[in-house]
Amino acid sequence: MDDCIFCKIIQGKIPSEKVYEDNEVLAFKDIQPAAPIHILVIPKKHIENILEVSPKDSDLIVKIFQTINKLAKDLGVEKDGFRIITNCGRDSGQEVMHLHFHLLAGKKMGPKIVS
Repeated sequence: MDDCIFCKIIQGKIPSEKVYEDNEVLAFKDIQPAAPIHILVIPKKHIENILEVSPKDSDLIVKIFQTINKLAKDLGVEKDGFRIITNCGRDSGQEVMHLHFHLLAGKKMGPKIVS
């Protein structure tokens, strides 16, 4: 998508602080972190949100969660815990219409997700 900020990051048109990249998935630090560790994990394929995931995307979704697993271990947060969030649509708080998963860690977050 021409106007998608995440697609521009994938293409290298907008800089990011990458923490992981392969042919299908990119993970980078959020520029407005909500926790000491705040990583965005995105598919390189443009998928607007979770409702747009199709059966043909099954392997890609597995790959995203394998990447999250790897990052949690690499960052040393697998024992103390972390939170994964994905928003779907504007009312949920989705600001960029490209499927993405927030990996949040580095502090005790408690049971409440939003204020």
